[in-house]
Amino acid sequence: MSAEQLQLSASLEDYLEAIYHTVEAKGAARAKDIVLRMGVHNSSVTQALRSLSEKKLINYAPYDVITLTGPGEVLALGVVRRHETLSKFLNHVLGLPDAEADAEACRLEHAVSGGVLNRLVRFVEYFESCPQNDVRWDDEAGFFCNKATAGHNGTCGRDACGGESLLTDLLPSDGEA
Repeated sequence: MSAEQLQLSASLEDYLEAIYHTVEAKGAARAKDIVLRMGVHNSSVTQALRSLSEKKLINYAPYDVITLTGPGEVLALGVVRRHETLSKFLNHVLGLPDAEADAEACRLEHAVSGGVLNRLVRFVEYFESCPQNDVRWDDEAGFFCNKATAGHNGTCGRDACGGESLLTDLLPSDGEA
């Protein structure tokens, strides 16, 4: 059963992800671990844990350890996979710093459909494994750059994809807002 079929909110998906990571690190989770990991109040965690327990996604009793059920682990792994894929895409492909990529992945992971995510996974796999792929975001230049040609002719490989005129036609001049 998918998160959509269970009508899991983005917040409950975040709790599943936090429980998953805590269990991975410690073997089990307690409510206080989730409070610390997510930076939320005890009452919020208790309410979320009860909801996840009612949906049979976690094993939970007050003051006891929290573990994921089989279906809960499947859903948690899906959330983790979406997050990691989006974070890699934002960091490795778009060149965002690690912390920013991770924060943006948190926001995006709940909105991406399965079809888009599958394509992103394949693209990230290709991007990381293709030996001829050396195009990266260049912060200094402000655009994507073929690192192999950077500095050799000053074009940074842009001429092969439409040249600088295309870029300058799309961007506002210094006098425009």
